[in-house]
Amino acid sequence: MSTSYKTINTYEKDDIFYLEVNRPDKLNALNKTVLDEMLDAIKSIDVSKYKGAILTSVGEKAFMAGADIAAMSEMTPEETQVFAETGQAVTLAMEDLALPLIACVQGFALGGGCEMAMSCDFIYASKQAVFGQPEVKWGVLPAFGGTQRLPKYIGRNRAKELIYSGTFIDVDKAYEWGLVNKVSDDKASCLEAAVECLKVIGRNGPLAVASAKQVMNAGNDMSNKDGIHQEASVFGVVANSNDKAEGTKAFVEKRHPVFTRS
Repeated sequence: MSTSYKTINTYEKDDIFYLEVNRPDKLNALNKTVLDEMLDAIKSIDVSKYKGAILTSVGEKAFMAGADIAAMSEMTPEETQVFAETGQAVTLAMEDLALPLIACVQGFALGGGCEMAMSCDFIYASKQAVFGQPEVKWGVLPAFGGTQRLPKYIGRNRAKELIYSGTFIDVDKAYEWGLVNKVSDDKASCLEAAVECLKVIGRNGPLAVASAKQVMNAGNDMSNKDGIHQEASVFGVVANSNDKAEGTKAFVEKRHPVFTRS
């Protein structure tokens, strides 16, 4: 991807797409420019080229320390709402991305940073990671999806306590509560673990993985009955693909399948 951005970096390595927030002097705080550039980058990804994607940031101190409060303080109520809707658009675009997306979190993942991590498929974190939704301390509430996603990760009562109090949890508690999948010693080993995970996922049928993501995310807003009905419907579509034919044939022939995402 050749697009030049001011506040993010995008690059590819070993068939993995990286989106890296680059405002370390501001603890990678999220302002309008960051959100606009993230949204553009995500929507520009050619999913056929990659086995997965990683969301990360520059520096060791903060993954993303939340929204840029200084910028927010100068916004009108109307501008604040548009800002929130833009942040939500980014998180929804990451959920809709037809690739497995892992957040690699180091340092502070607060407010909007925690919300960005939660919109990925799952979270890997370093031992230094800290999570929280402290927006109430500034007289507002989470607005990039935190009130909706955090209860689904850690349960309603725990989420209410964190959001109402604005307190933080360390990575051990985040892992215990199911917010974090894997804890690594540092940022480098966290990224290595994410890459290894995506390599394992990349051996599987890409249409099948993307479809599983689609169905699981859609199921968050459905009854169990409606969710499993959609599961069967999407299964029928995927079963008509070249990937399904190749995967089952390779199993019978005791060889590795060669998927084409078609």
